[in-house]
Amino acid sequence: MSRKAIVIGAGFGGLAAAIRLQSMGLSVTLLEGRARPGGRAYVYEQDGFTFDAGPTVITDPSSLEELFELSGRRLSDYVELLPITPFYRLLWEDGTAFDYVNDQAELDRQIAALSPPDVAGYRRFLDYSTQVFEEGYLKLGHVAFLDPWSMVKAAPQLARLQAWRSVYSMVSSFVQEEHLRQALSFHTLLVGGNPFQSSSIYALIHALERKWGVWFPRGGTGALVAGLARLFQDLGGTLRLATPAAEILTQGDRAVGVRTEDGEVLMADLVVSNADVMHTYGKLLKRHPRGRRMEKGLGRRRFSMSLFVVYFGLKRRHDDLRHHTILFGPEYKGLVDSICGAKPLREDFSIYLHAPSVTDDSLAPHGCSAYYALSPVPNLTQPIDWQTEGPKYAERLLEAIERRAIPGLREDLVTMRIFTPEDFQSELNAHLGSAFSLEPILTQSAWFRVHNRDAEVRNLYFVGAGTHPGAGVPGVVGSAKATARVIAEDLAREPA
Repeated sequence: MSRKAIVIGAGFGGLAAAIRLQSMGLSVTLLEGRARPGGRAYVYEQDGFTFDAGPTVITDPSSLEELFELSGRRLSDYVELLPITPFYRLLWEDGTAFDYVNDQAELDRQIAALSPPDVAGYRRFLDYSTQVFEEGYLKLGHVAFLDPWSMVKAAPQLARLQAWRSVYSMVSSFVQEEHLRQALSFHTLLVGGNPFQSSSIYALIHALERKWGVWFPRGGTGALVAGLARLFQDLGGTLRLATPAAEILTQGDRAVGVRTEDGEVLMADLVVSNADVMHTYGKLLKRHPRGRRMEKGLGRRRFSMSLFVVYFGLKRRHDDLRHHTILFGPEYKGLVDSICGAKPLREDFSIYLHAPSVTDDSLAPHGCSAYYALSPVPNLTQPIDWQTEGPKYAERLLEAIERRAIPGLREDLVTMRIFTPEDFQSELNAHLGSAFSLEPILTQSAWFRVHNRDAEVRNLYFVGAGTHPGAGVPGVVGSAKATARVIAEDLAREPA
């Protein structure tokens, strides 16, 4: 009789973990509190438009392909990934534009136009980023850090790569021109980090994108989620939607199952949580002393910024746009420090503009186009009344996008909705409305994050943004690989 596992939360991390465990021969039940799988990668359908709620940048297709290959299947039979170029168009208030492409000659040309000496500097940065990528992602990104010794063993390489320095500091040691420094350091914002404080290890994101490219699933990120959910079910797994977990059940110091919010008790040999780490310990494990201690300890940690998102549809197309556009505000460091420091909301902002209709016209009615605009904002440590401020902030974002990227936007507006830090808290149980869980600083990375296996409650495991290696689609999918490896080792030591 196969062992039973329950996975809580059908985000990318939970889906990847459920697929891996089901492929290992376990009988897996995946519980999701919302009406659809996806977690942060939810989908909204409104007035004929399809809006991806969360992650839209797919950067390591090999990590996804591997989930299908475990059972002899192919990702391409479930979803089509479309290449995106340029990866991003970067625009500044002073009129400077930079297309971040995966073509060295074109990159050299654009860098030379801004600062000829920085062409060689960029090559050195790329070499550094590649070294960090090989060490931090390929070697350590899928390995659980379960004890201090695992960190000690990694320390020499981390020291050699100057992991104590910030991403921006490291970038600045290679290139001098400020626009280029921003272009090469903004990636940490995509995983909830401050470029001026996040470890230079996160510079690996640049090399990761250069190696595998940037992709978008036909039909949106939601189509990728649906493909993963279908794979899990094709493997024999049980997916239960609209079934929120209320409690992780324990007997002594052993996880033995889950009680759902409607009172149903599901017993299992192990439990994997893809839920927010504070929610898991503070609510789902609140009856156990470990839960109360961890909630108190995690409450003293630094959690990432939040996000404000405007989803909107227009009655005409704008094919002159690029799929991903970054609109930098007038100030870089001051804005980022304010957001990550949970200071009051500022008048200035930076915007990530997602224009998927440029790549896939199925996401909007004929002749129309779908978008979302995302702006990093303070988490709920800063008391902002988003019921009042949200509509005003949305209007300011749309005005800026109309002025800088989409002329006539508000005249063509067909539909709109917003998602605030308060929604991250209420819809996703995200502590303080954090969009990326624990902030990715060196002292909250690897062994210093929530461990992939709990140190006291046996058979309780974690995947997702709060555990190693961290946020982002490659990060949470990687966490599932690390956790599944630990589970396999643990099961091998136990009698069936």
